[in-house]
Amino acid sequence: MLKVAVLSFAHVHAAAYLRLLRAMPGVEVLGSDPDTGSAAPGEVRGAALAASLGVPYADTYDEAFAWGPDAVLVCSENARHRPLVERAAAQGVDVLCEKPLATTVADGEAMVAACRAAGVRLAVAHPVRFSPAYAAVKRAVAAGDTGRVLTVSGANNGHLPTRARRWFADRELAGGGALMDHTVHIADLVDDLFGARPLEVYAQTNNLLYEGETDVETSGLVTVAYDNGTVVTIDCSWSHPRSHHSWGGLEMTVVGEHATLEMDAFDQKVHGYSERDARGVELPFGVNLDERMLHAFLHGPAPDGPTVPDGESALRTLRIVTASYTSAHTGMPVPISH
Repeated sequence: MLKVAVLSFAHVHAAAYLRLLRAMPGVEVLGSDPDTGSAAPGEVRGAALAASLGVPYADTYDEAFAWGPDAVLVCSENARHRPLVERAAAQGVDVLCEKPLATTVADGEAMVAACRAAGVRLAVAHPVRFSPAYAAVKRAVAAGDTGRVLTVSGANNGHLPTRARRWFADRELAGGGALMDHTVHIADLVDDLFGARPLEVYAQTNNLLYEGETDVETSGLVTVAYDNGTVVTIDCSWSHPRSHHSWGGLEMTVVGEHATLEMDAFDQKVHGYSERDARGVELPFGVNLDERMLHAFLHGPAPDGPTVPDGESALRTLRIVTASYTSAHTGMPVPISH
């Protein structure tokens, strides 16, 4: 039996991971969420969330590690990733860390170094790599169907996430706002698609959508130039209204010399309208990207399937994010250090 501990329920994905792990054959799951100080009134965390999901619970991280996990999932606030990852490394336990890897490059580098020195795996939760739509795009690019890729335009939009977890708009705990939250998914796909080095970034942000409600940026546009000549733009905004029937989505257009490819990572849905609720509805079907990612992390990738991104690749995307903040602050393009 493979023993997996979920450390912290701060991230909104923690509950989904607990459900999936509980249902996986050959997996025994334990949850621990002692740091609930960032939770807002009405947010269900800790033992109450574990009980509602039927998952065993440890009151402290000490108890969780004493349980002897084979792997841990770190789902804490972004700024609290490092100590939990370093603790897992010190105990020789493989880690799947929520994205972004950290809020600073220094923390990210320390996490990668700690896991490398301990000989443990550090993986980062970028489930969109497991999308069938992205797999089709990657195959087409690799086969040369597009010719040389000239530009990539991506959008990772969603609603202001503070209704689910208040800390997402806490500058100290999250490291920023929409730019920190939503740039990394598309930056990770591009990292996997080309293996090219990002050279320079230019970014603009604003808080026009929720001015007066939060002091972090709620909209952003990031432009990245790569050493293979490709230019990538990323719309990373929390631009969906609260009444929107979907939490968000991820779309990407790849423009090549010979063809243009379009993908929507989360559009395996039947769309309709509810007269009773007077709003649009979506009924999802198809694969569960989180489930595929967890299976690849715990048991290895499927034949010809993707691997979970490692700490090094997540560090590259984090460098794009931190350079983007500098660019947004100065109004100038910023070179990306390596």
